[in-house]
Amino acid sequence: MSKFPHLRQDFLASIVVFLVAVPLCVGVAVASGVPAELGLVTGIVGGILTGLMPGSSLQVSGPAAGLTVIVFEAVSEFGVGTLGVIVLVAGVLQLAMGFLKVGRWFRAISVSVVEGMLCGIGLVIIAGQVYAAAGLKAPETGVGKITGLPGAFADALGSTEALTSLAIGAGTIAVVVLWKKLPKAAQSVPGALAAVVLATVATLALSLPVATVEVEGLLGVIQPPGADAFGELATPAIWGTIVAFALIASAESLFSAAAVDRLHDGPRTQYDKEMVAQGAGNTVCGLLGALPMTAVIVRSSANVSAGAKTKASRVLHGVWLLLFAAAMPAALALIPLPALAGILVHAGWKLIPFRQIAALWRGYKGEALILVVTAVSIVAVNMFEGVLIGLALAVVKAAWDASHIKLEVVDKGTGPLQVHLTGNATFLRLPKILDSLENLPPDRRAELDLSGLHHLDHACRTALENWAQRHSAVGAQPVEATEPLKPAAEKATANV
Repeated sequence: MSKFPHLRQDFLASIVVFLVAVPLCVGVAVASGVPAELGLVTGIVGGILTGLMPGSSLQVSGPAAGLTVIVFEAVSEFGVGTLGVIVLVAGVLQLAMGFLKVGRWFRAISVSVVEGMLCGIGLVIIAGQVYAAAGLKAPETGVGKITGLPGAFADALGSTEALTSLAIGAGTIAVVVLWKKLPKAAQSVPGALAAVVLATVATLALSLPVATVEVEGLLGVIQPPGADAFGELATPAIWGTIVAFALIASAESLFSAAAVDRLHDGPRTQYDKEMVAQGAGNTVCGLLGALPMTAVIVRSSANVSAGAKTKASRVLHGVWLLLFAAAMPAALALIPLPALAGILVHAGWKLIPFRQIAALWRGYKGEALILVVTAVSIVAVNMFEGVLIGLALAVVKAAWDASHIKLEVVDKGTGPLQVHLTGNATFLRLPKILDSLENLPPDRRAELDLSGLHHLDHACRTALENWAQRHSAVGAQPVEATEPLKPAAEKATANV
């Protein structure tokens, strides 16, 4: 038996993943406000270093559209020189979480929050890249980007250059969308790559006045963070960005791993080891001053679809990226920026979970609300605080759902009223409980049966005792209460 029984499948898959990765690596870097080559550096590290490590065997890591917004905000606030420190410390945090076996807990994060996060990111990416496609400067805030679109289109209509640039971007999107309608033989070339190549050829052949990618050379852009950059760690504001990088990159990677596991029958993801692999990759990316990485579902699904069997395919894709960046950097300078903007608009559109929103609304309106609130918060405030708002809402909803309680009053006509409480009595349902109890006739004796409660918190116990004292004072007969069952005790009856 051959030592590498799947080498052919992995080799062919690596070519496909490489072709998908090139326009995304460059496009994400440009949209993040850093040199295009830094996107390739992250892709190379994600392919070769993270690709060699254990965790998830078939998912592929690199710069992700999902982090574009937060990277752009970080670069705008702290500068490109400090980006390496942010990514480095975020990588160390990921390593710590992996070694402490926190990785598996990311599976407990509400799916609605993650979908809302992706939706919000998608909306901000689409709005921001429309400006880039027209060659215009985008407003800084998410709300500004969206509300400024009508004015941007009005400005573009009065400029031949802006209209030409928009046409290149729109044409790129059209090629990506329509490429899937072509025969399978043609689809062996990724649509994103075909769209960028066609846009580049059209721009050169027609000498169109559109901006192209600026090239500095691979070694020229690699700048390890200096002492000044590390000094920024004394600024409290930077730590919010670092935590956001670590948590969002980890969540995206581990949710991607879960999605990729559903696409193949091979070994399952080892979540804690995958967290360590992502942390190692981001630590090295930080040392090189490059973009942060996550596992990317677009590249990962392309890897599985292309027939990859082992991690060799993702490692080889990193090798091809390195050869491309070293041997053909000048090719990047020919790529029109509106074509990359078109690629990212399409990527942002795919991040918006239209089907999931519709399905949630039909069956789980509360979850749909969490998704929408998370997305709107990201657009209105920023990435980190938007996700925190979504998580807080998910926790409140979970607490509310967990506090189900049923109150039943049995009146046999004669004798005491029998009040049965079952479920979980928490302060969240206290208004409902007290409203029902206070509506009982004050001149009737009451028996309060609490044996059906699974949980009775302090606030509820105190409120029930106060109600019992008031009701006893009015009716002369004391309220008789049956305590909740306890693990080591029989049901006890006591006068309250």
